Amino acid sequence: MQASRARLFKEYKEVQREKSADPDIQLVCDDSNIFKWTALIKGPSETPYEGGVFQLAFSIPEQYPLLPPQVRFLTKIFHPNVHFKTGEICLDILKNAWSPAWTLQSVCRAIIALMAHPEPDSPLNCDSGNLLRSGDIRGYQSMARMYTRLAAIPKKG
Repeated sequence: MQASRARLFKEYKEVQREKSADPDIQLVCDDSNIFKWTALIKGPSETPYEGGVFQLAFSIPEQYPLLPPQVRFLTKIFHPNVHFKTGEICLDILKNAWSPAWTLQSVCRAIIALMAHPEPDSPLNCDSGNLLRSGDIRGYQSMARMYTRLAAIPKKG
């Protein structure tokens, strides 16, 4: 538990120091619990998620960094590797390919990369995965764009 706290404090200091270094990711630690974090990530350019801001919730186990954080989308997203209702993310580094070398910041980077390069062969969202697997890129992109507009684009005014 002490080791995980120390590691999270180190990551927290790093995030504070490099706030402007990565404009696509805004990581925030819960004021009262260092094992709870949220992140705002920007949808990657030239994808149906461009212009969207997506909120992630991190729940960090006491054995971190030996075990991966649990991460899920709080913002609705139409993506083959994200469960539409729960926001669960299917990403190998959050499961069997985890390494203590990963940080919360690098996990966010990997999720942004997954948004740009979906893996339709291991879908949590079958509708989205089926569109891509059947070659209906246009259908997938229009659905993903629609949900990005509805859920992830900040309202003006």
